[in-house]
Amino acid sequence: MTDQIKKAMILAAGRGERMRPLTDHLPKPLVEVQNKPLIVHHIERLAAAGVEEIIINHAHLGHLIERRLGDGHQWGVKIHYSAEVSGGLETAGGIIQALPLLGKQSFLLINGDVWTDIDFSHLLAHSLAGYWAHLVLVDNPSHHAEGDFDLLDNGEVLESAGQTAAASRLTYSGIAVISPALFGAVLPFEGRLALGPLLREAMRGEQVSGEYFQGEWADIGTLARWQSLQDKLSD
Repeated sequence: MTDQIKKAMILAAGRGERMRPLTDHLPKPLVEVQNKPLIVHHIERLAAAGVEEIIINHAHLGHLIERRLGDGHQWGVKIHYSAEVSGGLETAGGIIQALPLLGKQSFLLINGDVWTDIDFSHLLAHSLAGYWAHLVLVDNPSHHAEGDFDLLDNGEVLESAGQTAAASRLTYSGIAVISPALFGAVLPFEGRLALGPLLREAMRGEQVSGEYFQGEWADIGTLARWQSLQDKLSD
């Protein structure tokens, strides 16, 4: 029996260039979906699942995120902030800077610019069991038809399983359970670093597992996709 995961990190430092001019004066995680900031939807679901502490990194207009969310008491959680330099530190760089807040145990990771109705409860109870990461994978959206990774029948995730392996080509949802061990090979490190290369290196060492999620999910990366989601939820 694994200990229940109690901490989550929401990646919220992106500039949101493709959502301008909306994000010229508003950080992307505060863009509203159904009259509520996108990041608040995440916080509510995390709190309902049993998360006690949430770490949020920010860069572009980060003070507005802190002003809107406060210390998290209204949702029954404790929010910590990891402020980054102008331009941000990329995904892995942001996580590495926040490791002192995250601690030594595995944690839940969520991209701040995705929408989903996933119930995080089962992920909080997930044991990595020797793996360094467990990824939630979804069907490939039309704007990313080639997908990201192959999910094998045994639950292992590979960058490419080849033609002979039974696998499904799927897209990384931006939701994962992560062990701090994933970053061990690059520590100490300061600066910009993407998460993708670290995950691919771990896949080559057979240290990444995954699951297929069939529920509601959308990447809110452009104004058009944001509007499409708004229209869908309104219907």
